[in-house]
Formats: sequence, structure tokens, C-alpha cells
Amino acid sequence: MHLVAARDERVDDVRADEAGASGYDRPHAPYRTASVFLSLEGVDGSGKTTQAGLLAEALRADGREVVATREPGGTRLGEEVRELLLEGVEMSAWAETTLFAAARAELAERVIAPALAAGNDVVCDRYIDSSLAYQGIARGLGLERVLELNLTVTNGLLPDRTFLVLVDPGVAFERTKRSDRIELEGEAFHRAVDEAYRSLAEMFPERITTVDGNRPAEEVAEEIRGRLRELS
Repeated sequence: MHLVAARDERVDDVRADEAGASGYDRPHAPYRTASVFLSLEGVDGSGKTTQAGLLAEALRADGREVVATREPGGTRLGEEVRELLLEGVEMSAWAETTLFAAARAELAERVIAPALAAGNDVVCDRYIDSSLAYQGIARGLGLERVLELNLTVTNGLLPDRTFLVLVDPGVAFERTKRSDRIELEGEAFHRAVDEAYRSLAEMFPERITTVDGNRPAEEVAEEIRGRLRELS
């Protein structure tokens, strides 16, 4: 399977994740000049939301226009679906998968694609790979089936680069607040998700870059910024 970013499909922050991230003002080489779509992935408790915020701040400090958003969410519909998915009743695996896909379709069409077309960068906290890991592999629905659904609803829009923050799944599980429906899943499920993510990184090495999250946040962020400059 060969899966790369669809850059032909190409809003200030729209319901973006809030991140109390510090700016980045150390001298560094410039990033690429074309707009870029980046996603951050990882198990719950991996620190990927922190890294998404730090990356968006670093790009802005470099003078770039950045739209930072999250999944599920980022639009009015997406935020309502988020509440249903995380705080709502129990549901079947396919119901869960299609709700994530519905929120993603809205985000891709109303936020991500317009932002890229306007020449802005996009930093997204979770995207298609979350569904591949959580539902396609860990819940056993099938990678190909979940991928096909999501490529259809997003019109094939994929990140230029996905940074996968890897930490020990036991440590990540202990970090979670276990305050929503998915976080309340047992540790065995979270370990299955971790294994799923690692498999995805092996399947799509041209797009997914792994980073060791078992370090201070700024150290991880520095590596991500360095990896991004390699794309220039």
C-alpha cells in the first residue's frame, strides 16, 4: 500500500486546541515556503497535544500563518460530534468510526482545505491515522475498510507529514485523566492502540515520522522542528 499526501486538494484558528506553549526564538533555518499540512498522533497521554501547540507556535514565530485545529472537533458540527463520541452513550465500533469520519469530513472541507488553499499552514491534533489505529486495527474493523471510508469523506486529503509521538503505553495510560469514554477503556486496549500506531509508521514511512516522547516536551519539540526543516 502506497499512501502519500494529496496536495491538490487544497480561517484563523477555528475552535483550535488551546495550548499554553512557549514561543520558539532560537536561531534556526527557515521552513519550507509552501503551505504545509501537519498532523500529530499518539496514544492518549503521549503528549501529542502539547507538541501540536508547540509546533504551531514555532511556525508562527517563523512568520508563517498557521491554522491549529483538533479532532474530533474544529467546527461547530465537529465539536458536537466530539461531545457525543467522548461523553455520550456506548456505541458500536462502526457507529464510532462513522461519527469520527463525519466530523473529519466537515473539518477537511470547511477548515483544512480552505486554509491550505489560502497559503496557510495547518497543524492538526489527530487526523485519519487515529481512526486507522483505534478503530481499524485496535477495534479490529480492518485497516483497508476504515482507510477507504476516510479517504472518501476527506476527498483524499492527507497530511504532508505526520509526527507520531511514541511513549511507553503503560506510562501514557497512567497520565490519562480517564475522563472520557475512550480514555476509560482498559490498559490492554491502549497497548493495542500503541502497537497499531507503530505498525502504521512501518507501513507509511514516507509520511509518518516517529519521535521519542519519553523526554522533556521542549526536547521533543526541538526534534520535530528539525525533522520538519528536512522537508524544505
